[in-house]
Amino acid sequence: MSPTVAIILKGYPRLSETFIAQEIRALELRGFRICLFSLRHPTDPASHPIHAEIEARVNYLPEYIIDHNPRVIKAWRRVRKLPGYRQAKRLFVRDLRRDFSINRIRRFAQAMVLAHEMPASVRHYYVHFMHTPASVTYYASLVNQKPWSISAHAKDIWTIEDWEKREKISSASWVVTCTAINAAHLRKLSDRVDKVTLLYHGLDFNRFPVNTAGTEFRDGSDARVPVRLISVGRAVDKKGYRYLLEALDLLPQDIHWEFTHIGGGELLEELRADAGALGLGERIHWLGGLPQTEVLMHYRKADLFVLPSIVAADGDRDGLPNVLMEAQSQRLACLSTDISGIPELIDHGKTGWLVAEKNSDVLRAALFKLITEPELRLELAKAGMKHVRHHFSLDYGIDQLVEKLNPNLNPGSQ
Repeated sequence: MSPTVAIILKGYPRLSETFIAQEIRALELRGFRICLFSLRHPTDPASHPIHAEIEARVNYLPEYIIDHNPRVIKAWRRVRKLPGYRQAKRLFVRDLRRDFSINRIRRFAQAMVLAHEMPASVRHYYVHFMHTPASVTYYASLVNQKPWSISAHAKDIWTIEDWEKREKISSASWVVTCTAINAAHLRKLSDRVDKVTLLYHGLDFNRFPVNTAGTEFRDGSDARVPVRLISVGRAVDKKGYRYLLEALDLLPQDIHWEFTHIGGGELLEELRADAGALGLGERIHWLGGLPQTEVLMHYRKADLFVLPSIVAADGDRDGLPNVLMEAQSQRLACLSTDISGIPELIDHGKTGWLVAEKNSDVLRAALFKLITEPELRLELAKAGMKHVRHHFSLDYGIDQLVEKLNPNLNPGSQ
């Protein structure tokens, strides 16, 4: 049997993580045998077409120990006899003393099941997200004495302690991350600077063909043809949608617009209520999570993409949101904030428009300008499309990933 890479995820499939799905499928198409493990079952009402194309079978680890006691106990009885178990247990006990929580105990239990149920053909463990999934994978890699690596993104980097990041980076064979600001932060915590690599997710442009439709120069002056605003993102604090609602409320009454939001999220009903209280309810369409094909259709009907991302109180933030790349690929002008990795994609005033985070007044001013100046929108849209298609192709990132995975799967090839 040919060597296999195990990919460990927090949840699968997820509508908000198309970048992971496209990576898995791209690796399969490059000839990799993939074994998927997920810490959680899916909760989204739908999935993307790419999820149906992925051939790898997904194995779900026990979400709650109490519901899977026999499975956890069976795994523990088997793996406690393995040479690496004592080392993993020592690390877990040390981690538990520094971070005493039920979640930490659950991670170790999941790791025992992961180690026990891992196919013998797997030679390398590759985990997305540096927080909980990486902890599970770290313990399991010690038990089975297998190399592992990390793909770090956003919340998983900025909401855990430095000691935890430092130790995981030290243990991993290598780490990739999706923004330059992430890479700089993680390199400061690494025992070797070259262990951390910047790897943009990029887009599979076969799934985002060029938008050949003509441009409509709506400027908000006619109530019959309002400017169409759109945003795609989970309704969570770090997306900054509260500030967008405030900014929309501050626009002059004679500026005509409509706004479409695509995505689920814990704050969705609250945001809907806030919009109603502001008198904006009839101008906003809350569509919930949608498959990628439908999202693409909405990009092509819109005039301006808006994503007012912020750094949340707990440190959570976006990395480089794939939805901005998706929108730009469809010749859609983008308005966002100058935080995290977003300026790595959007050059203010050239390939898009950036404003300061958490400022409804400056966001309102930017909205007013981009709504009322359709020629500027088109200029930004064309430049953004050219930039993203030239610099953010999925193939380049997959080339880098294949180069990193191959030595782990075929040690003799080095």
